[in-house]
Amino acid sequence: MSATTGPAAPGSATAAPAPTRSVRARTLACSVTGAAVVALDGTVLTLAQPALQRDLHTGVAQVQWTSTGYLVAVASLLVLAGRLGDRHGHHRVFALGSLGFAAASAGIALAPGIGTVVLLRILQGVCGALLQPATLGMLRTAYPPDRLTGPIALRTAAIGLAAAAGPLLGGALVSAYGWRSVFLLGVPPTLAVGLLALTVREPRRTDPARARAGGDPLGALLLATALGLLVHGLVTLPHPGAGGRAAVTLAASAAAALALVRHERRAPHPLLPPALLRSRPVAAGLGALLAASAALSGALFVTTYFLQEVQRLDPLDAGLRFLPLAVLMVLGALGCPPLQRRLGPRRTALAGGGLLTAGVLVLARLDTGAGAVATGTGAALLGAGFVTLMITATAAIVRHAPVEHAGVAGGLQQTAMNTGPAVGVATAALLLALVPAGGFVPAHGAALPVLALVAGLTLPAALALPGASGGPGDGTRPSEARRSRRPFCVRS
Repeated sequence: MSATTGPAAPGSATAAPAPTRSVRARTLACSVTGAAVVALDGTVLTLAQPALQRDLHTGVAQVQWTSTGYLVAVASLLVLAGRLGDRHGHHRVFALGSLGFAAASAGIALAPGIGTVVLLRILQGVCGALLQPATLGMLRTAYPPDRLTGPIALRTAAIGLAAAAGPLLGGALVSAYGWRSVFLLGVPPTLAVGLLALTVREPRRTDPARARAGGDPLGALLLATALGLLVHGLVTLPHPGAGGRAAVTLAASAAAALALVRHERRAPHPLLPPALLRSRPVAAGLGALLAASAALSGALFVTTYFLQEVQRLDPLDAGLRFLPLAVLMVLGALGCPPLQRRLGPRRTALAGGGLLTAGVLVLARLDTGAGAVATGTGAALLGAGFVTLMITATAAIVRHAPVEHAGVAGGLQQTAMNTGPAVGVATAALLLALVPAGGFVPAHGAALPVLALVAGLTLPAALALPGASGGPGDGTRPSEARRSRRPFCVRS
């Protein structure tokens, strides 16, 4: 396949040939598989933790660190990992993260004690942070902006399938082969796509700014500290007697964030590019994803406890009540690209935010006699709304990020998606503790009504998204829109 290049603008990077179909196919396979494996890993671990605790003769607090350590490592390093992809190539960073993830997973399956498991889970989190932003950064460099929605939708559908299959697959594996088998599950696919990513050569760019990218070690340290302390504080906040410790941790996170803002304003080559942060679609998309993921995770947390502690359903029956959520996530991911082409990002995101808010409100009405239809309806609305909002907001973030900052944009998107659930669950657990009269019955408590307000925050964020893809509503000049659709020229 031949490729031609257009003339380079003065002072810009040298134009690179457009990726071939083979490169795009391999990139899409790596992106979809990597994102799905990370989603699957999180869901299967939850079911493996009780067996892990019994087998290694350890306490609940130590087992909890198998999740907390991973989350802190991921949240701390996502943006830095994205910047490394911008500097050294997203396929290389993805390969490093995938191969490291496979090695850490295999090591956990062979671990002799809980200390080794926790350390390897932290290493797995570091590797997960390397590969997650790259799954979006690779797509941004392989596809023109007006063709990103389809690959992102396919990636999201794979995440939905993995999240849906995780509890069933994890339960079956733990029952038949023990907890170690769930960690072996992710080794073959991550090993395969890590090696596949090494076969893709990214074009070299001579942009001096790209060569200097990533040269902000103090900014990287401050951001990692702020995000790590934030996630750790949110995770420990709901624990009995941990309120004071969590408050100190969150205060330290705020102090690190303020120091980061001050430093980034003065840094010659900041970790967080000002042009990216000033982009209205990028900021709106990040806000929508943060609110949506917080509302979804908090609602699922409350409803799961309601089904198992109040209605006394076993884990499998409770999981089946949420099956409509997984089904609508997959169907919604497939239907979102044509919907977005018809309605534009703004109206599509508004529809998704409205469905998500309605789903939380339906679940907020559940009482002790609620049946499968009521729960399934709320779950279906959650799934349809969340996936629509996630694809639309993610496409807006990635599309409006310059190619040279694609990794940072992917890191920020993943940071929102990882921080939101911690905020949502912490909010729900805190409200359940403050309003104990209703127990875990949603209709008698305050948790889900508050989370409905959080879901409603996605609506003003959606209003700030472009009105049409590539049109005047997204702030792109017609000449720029035409250049973005050139099939044989990729500018940086």
